Formats: sequence, C-alpha cells, structure tokens
Amino acid sequence: MSKLHWRPARVSDVRAIVAIAAQIHPDLPERPEVFMEKMQLYPPGCRVLASEDAVAGYGLAHPWTQHQIPPLDGFLERLPENADCLYVHDVAVLPDRRGGVARDYIAGIAELARASGIATLALVSVYATRPLWEHLGFRAVTADAALRAKLASYGEGATYMLRDLTAT
Repeated sequence: MSKLHWRPARVSDVRAIVAIAAQIHPDLPERPEVFMEKMQLYPPGCRVLASEDAVAGYGLAHPWTQHQIPPLDGFLERLPENADCLYVHDVAVLPDRRGGVARDYIAGIAELARASGIATLALVSVYATRPLWEHLGFRAVTADAALRAKLASYGEGATYMLRDLTAT
C-alpha cells in the first residue's frame, strides 16, 4: 500500500467512512446520510486518510457554537451564522494505520480554523481518547447539567474538550 495522506472526502468515500465508523464506533452508530450532510455543509473540514487504493480513516469537522454539542446521528440542517469554533465531529482511523495521523488531521483543521477567523477547536472525547486529545492541546471543560445531558448520548466517560488556537 502506498503512503497515506489526508485528502478532501468525496461522495465515493462514504461507503468506506461508514465501514470504518462501524468498526471504530460500534456503540455510536451514525447513518450514511449524516456523514453526507456534514460533507455537503462544510467540505473543507471533511477529509479521508487515503492511499492510492484504500481509505484507512476519516476526519469530519464543521463550524459550530461552543458548548452546543450536535446530536449524535442527527442532522445539522445548517451551520450557525455565529460559529465560534470548528467542531471536530469525529476522527477515526483503522488501528493498524494509526501513529500520528490524528495529529496531522488536527493540524490541518487548526490551520483551516485560523484561516476562517475561528480561534477555537471543540470536540467530544469518547472511549479512552482523552489523553490523546490532551496531548494535542485540548482541555476538558467542566460540564454543567445541560452539557452533561447532551454528552450522555456519546456514552459513559464522554468529555467535552476545547483547544484555544491563540495559545499555540
């Protein structure tokens, strides 16, 4: 297999994205239409980790409002006019293809955010990924009752995290 690189996601990648999501997030299923909507609403934030012959991961991000977690497997319908963060919806990479690639995706998304005048990245850490995100400059946010309720659909231990791009 040739060298992996992040490239813009294409409609033809949806089948691979869905398959990777099912493998990496079996307890957090999302419909193909949900992935497609994100790709249509904000193409610059939607990328796949690919070689010439395969897709080994994906990253999806879009403008959003801090502390307003989008519903899992829910449609956004439109992007907010008052977006103050780039929300990293998901970064999923097949286990045998990991090793710094999430860092590369986040670096690209941070550059995209800065170019768009956005100074913050946001995400929900699931499973045991919080140390990875902390290593990449994110910090956990103390959740109030409303935020805890939204996090519940992401599973036990889900943590809302922010990264200030002006500090890096």
